[in-house]
Amino acid sequence: MDWSILLYIAAIVAAVGFLVLCIALAMTLNSLKNTLKEVSGTVSGLENQLQGVTLETTNLLHKTNELAEDISVKSEKLNGVVDAVKGVGNSVTDLNSTVRSITSRVGVQVEENEDKIAQVVQWSNVAMGIADKWKERKAYQSRSTEQYAPVPGQKKLPGSSDQY
Repeated sequence: MDWSILLYIAAIVAAVGFLVLCIALAMTLNSLKNTLKEVSGTVSGLENQLQGVTLETTNLLHKTNELAEDISVKSEKLNGVVDAVKGVGNSVTDLNSTVRSITSRVGVQVEENEDKIAQVVQWSNVAMGIADKWKERKAYQSRSTEQYAPVPGQKKLPGSSDQY
């Protein structure tokens, strides 16, 4: 056999091998192309979703800022209410201490003037008794006078006196 035939056979085998290599490379590149298209579509979808998320995040951030500002304003107003309630609490505490002080002073005064108070109560009972007796006497006198008083337009009986 001749070396030239072997050389041609080797060239044909190399050409067929190169052809197989090119076909395999073309199939791999085609598969890679399809994969990259899918990745591109996925990235495009993610980009759209990311824009939507960004828009929602921006809206939420604005709402959060508005709520934070509203809470801050209401907190300032509430601080005024808390201060007012604290002032009322202090006033009630002061009032309680004043009432306790006055009550203790009144108690001391009552103990010191217990005899005088008892005398005043006795004299007031006596005065009320006298007033009741006075009223009873007046009522008795008015009833007595009414029994003997002439009726208007009534004629006197003969032989009766002018006194009633």
